[in-house]
Amino acid sequence: MIRLALIYGGASSEHSVSCVTALGVYSAIDKSKYEVIPIGITPSGKWVLSPISPDWKLSDAPVVPDGPEVYPALGGGSWKSENGDDLGVIDIAFPVLHGPNGEDGSIQGLLQLCQVPYVGNGVLASAVAMEKSKAKALFQNAGIAVAEGLVVAEKEFELDPESFLAQCAKRFSLPVFVKPSRSGSSVGVSKVKKFDDLEAAIVAAFSHDNTVLVETAVVGREVECAVLELPTGELEVSLAGEIVVTGREFYDYEAKYLDGGADLLVPTTLSDAELSEMHLLAKRAFRALGCSGLARTDFFLTASGFVITEVNTMPGFTPISMYPSLWQATGVSYPQLVDTLIQTGLAQGTQPR
Repeated sequence: MIRLALIYGGASSEHSVSCVTALGVYSAIDKSKYEVIPIGITPSGKWVLSPISPDWKLSDAPVVPDGPEVYPALGGGSWKSENGDDLGVIDIAFPVLHGPNGEDGSIQGLLQLCQVPYVGNGVLASAVAMEKSKAKALFQNAGIAVAEGLVVAEKEFELDPESFLAQCAKRFSLPVFVKPSRSGSSVGVSKVKKFDDLEAAIVAAFSHDNTVLVETAVVGREVECAVLELPTGELEVSLAGEIVVTGREFYDYEAKYLDGGADLLVPTTLSDAELSEMHLLAKRAFRALGCSGLARTDFFLTASGFVITEVNTMPGFTPISMYPSLWQATGVSYPQLVDTLIQTGLAQGTQPR
């Protein structure tokens, strides 16, 4: 039987999202094929043996509890726990971590050092996709339209905030979006409709990352599609979904996870030409970042065409999240999707990605 470490939680603001994602994946894994070893990462960053609760709901903000510490085996071999248990050799890891230290290439690098195959994107793609300003440059180089934006580091802003604010006032028309360069689930994102509010929004974003991106608001339909890499290396792309925000300024954390402030149209209606172009751009963006395994590609469909907003290398993965829902609409069930991702990770082995 294949021994799979399901790694979840993490020291990030998306800790609870990861816990609920782990529950969905755990429920879908074929236990006759895989022996699942649940490894939670506490909010303080401690790795522990931690069973996944069937009662977790995001509205309850689940947290990985303390437990016996886990010691990964650098260089390969058996993993251990502090209570003396030999966890054995891990055949593959399935990290469902969101945010810093999980979605940014950190865990992927550690798993490579442990010589453990893993599900999903590698070090480079994870790190670049997480750093939105760097990803935008690669998208532009690949001929994909992006929103106009400016990026500023925290220390640079602290030295001369007036200069950066003046740059923004000169460059942008309102509204603009202010977002941490490295965060997910819209954590720390603000829509700014008055320049007097811009500085406060930037300072708030710095509480989530030391680099902040200010972008012009793009007007259009918010559409997404899911990319799945097969064990052969071929890419498949799902039907398109659309986010229709209701009663909110934008698709923020609460709308995504808590209060139903948005309608997810899965699938949505696009012309054959629009869907074909979207599939082409999704594959191009996937390859431009050097992705592997999976990604959700997010666009605005504007009057002048598609504008990419991001590639999410570990999208929300509960059974009702957009990525699995898109595949469900395309004809791939949640358990099939999970198994394909595991098989692709096994096929890629321990080679650097």
